[in-house]
Amino acid sequence: MRLSTYFLPTLRETPAEAQIVSHRLMLRAGMVRQTSAGIYAWLPLGLAVLRRIERIVREEQNAAGVHELLMPTIQSADLWRESGRYDGYGKEMLRIRDRHDRDMLYGPTNEEMVTDIFKTYVKSYRDLPLGLYHIQWKFRDEIRPRFGGMRGREFLMKDAYSFDSDADAARRAYQKQFVAYLRTFDRLGLKAIPMRADTGPIGGDLSHEFIILAETGESAVFCDPAWYDLRLSPWDVDYGGDVATFFDYATKLYAATDEKHDPATCPVPADTLLSARGIEVGHIFFFGTKYSKPLGALVARPDGEQVPVEMGSYGIGVSRLVGAIIEASHDDAGIIWPDSVAPFHVGLINLKVGDGETAAVCDDLYARLEQAGASVLNDDRDERPGVKFADMDLIGLPWQLTVGPRGIKAGVVELKHRRSGEKHELSADSALAKILG
Repeated sequence: MRLSTYFLPTLRETPAEAQIVSHRLMLRAGMVRQTSAGIYAWLPLGLAVLRRIERIVREEQNAAGVHELLMPTIQSADLWRESGRYDGYGKEMLRIRDRHDRDMLYGPTNEEMVTDIFKTYVKSYRDLPLGLYHIQWKFRDEIRPRFGGMRGREFLMKDAYSFDSDADAARRAYQKQFVAYLRTFDRLGLKAIPMRADTGPIGGDLSHEFIILAETGESAVFCDPAWYDLRLSPWDVDYGGDVATFFDYATKLYAATDEKHDPATCPVPADTLLSARGIEVGHIFFFGTKYSKPLGALVARPDGEQVPVEMGSYGIGVSRLVGAIIEASHDDAGIIWPDSVAPFHVGLINLKVGDGETAAVCDDLYARLEQAGASVLNDDRDERPGVKFADMDLIGLPWQLTVGPRGIKAGVVELKHRRSGEKHELSADSALAKILG
């Protein structure tokens, strides 16, 4: 992609409304634009990151055997009345009426709708277990939306739902999602810490939040340092029967928010306990028959008895993750994207636009990188070098490859690794080998 024709409206100054690092950098890097309180338009660079996160989330859900569907954003209030949540959910639910005077709502979550879909088609234990998920926009009318995409009113979320014939099978589905979540965040370049959590308006008796560590996190977090030695590789190929063993081990590692931490009962010695700040990026729930019973989602057991299906739900804040990754990975100059979610892999900087030899080298590097599968943002703008370097640091691509007349004469290009800051003058072939290696 040539930057001279790409829509990337970067800002030199920080907008006054931006209170936290991720909000400031997302606005300055031209990733989003606020259209009203807590609602954002995703511009090309931001959308590219959003789609890469979405792809990883989708791949891990598919690997866990969950099937994708797509449910609408607008739901009937009648379903929520059946479950008993319509009046109790609170003012965060945006309630509307259509032209026929029917009560509708902009969905904040989808337990009712997916349960209704399930009960229409599934009648027997032979069709279980079943897992369904979608990635869809949600709306919660926060009284004070703030922090950009971290606490907006409209947000993109992956929510999955498991259906099982008995509680033991349902807990196994929960454990499978627990492992899938750890793998998802690991692929996003994050270390996620699961913590026992309240079930809130979703309901149920088993719940975990997934917290990533960041200096600007919302909550104080205490956890066992053993989390940093946790390895997921034994589960990379096949979950198999090891999920329960892994779940038992993982949930014995201590993690708690500050308001729940009790030194008297903590199994980790105080002098080794890790204290940090954290941001919630995912939440999973096992709630049994909370929705299947009132909505009549029944399945026949082998003896013919009709019983309510056992359920769980599993959410990941896809759009929230964009800000959370920035909070966990930035410096004074800008964003530092993990390779897996970077909008482009390489920033190619032409130091002398209009010079035929420099343009030819840039075009050759661009073609070779793209052919090798590395996405490239080619800064061919007629701008000062300082502006180009500042913009590349701001948008945080993993590699910066700089080409100029002096280097061409010496037979080298400059390669900078954004995360480490290391710079090397290398031959073009050596630079490409390092980027692609």
